[in-house]
Amino acid sequence: FRPAQLTTVGKRCCLWIQDLCMDLQNLERARDDLRFRGVKGTTGTQASFLQLFEGDHSKVEELDRLVTAKAGFKRAYMVTGQTYSRKVDIEVLSVLASLGASIHKICTDIRLLANLKEIEEPFEKDQIGSSAMPYKRNPMRSERCCSLARHLMTLVLDPLQTASVQWFERTLDDSANRRVCLAEAFLTADIILSTLQNISEGLVVYPKVIERRIRQELPFMATENIIMAMVKAGGNRQDCHEKIRVLSQQAAAVVKQEGGDNDFIARVRADPYFSPIHKQLESLLDPSSFTGRAPQQVAKFLKEEVRPALIPYQSKMGGKIELAL
Repeated sequence: FRPAQLTTVGKRCCLWIQDLCMDLQNLERARDDLRFRGVKGTTGTQASFLQLFEGDHSKVEELDRLVTAKAGFKRAYMVTGQTYSRKVDIEVLSVLASLGASIHKICTDIRLLANLKEIEEPFEKDQIGSSAMPYKRNPMRSERCCSLARHLMTLVLDPLQTASVQWFERTLDDSANRRVCLAEAFLTADIILSTLQNISEGLVVYPKVIERRIRQELPFMATENIIMAMVKAGGNRQDCHEKIRVLSQQAAAVVKQEGGDNDFIARVRADPYFSPIHKQLESLLDPSSFTGRAPQQVAKFLKEEVRPALIPYQSKMGGKIELAL
């Protein structure tokens, strides 16, 4: 949570989207990997069905195939015990827990940016930000997502422990636990996703606040550019580095001890040592020169990764993909 190199709001959002795209891929994989237990009998040996069909193994296998298809599955597990392996539950809840971690990270970022007043989640006209302090605008949706995401992440511990203590065949300590953790995991994932959608659709960005913050921090970030420009103009890098170190500490003292504005650039302009690059300072301080390829990365990411990932869901989204992008 310290100033570093500049990035763009779009790049920040794309980092969030990339995590969600990974979660979508993992959810699809976990869904497609699911198999049916099939018609396997009490402990998975199919003994009763073999007896029913008078020892005809092919009929037992055909029954297994037909029931699997009727249940809507393409495949069934070849071997099971009384239940399918509880590692399946681990796989499913691990994906949901990972989704919870993504949303927690996103909403934490939003909460931090809200504290800087750069970005805010939607705030209703009559919404109360704090029952004690009427001026506050707590990011309550993001806070709620973080709270529930933590619960979602911990739920994966249940199937991990259940799978590890199966004791040959399952008992009620298996089923009672699963009735709680599986349902809660899907319900929790559903509500934090719908809340995140609400946040995303109403997210507010304050460019002027961002601009002011950049003005405060950019002079220090520009020191490396100033050193390189001075070296190109024939200056000694070591001497330049020392000059900038002294001036930047003086400027930092004004900000921290006096509560003043960052006057580092004014000090550079006033120092004859930097006269060879005085005319370049404006271009050296252009914020767009500090964001690198962020705009190009965003455009390519949306075109080549996000759009193809969403196309299969276009009909379900009511044609909102183009609008979203």
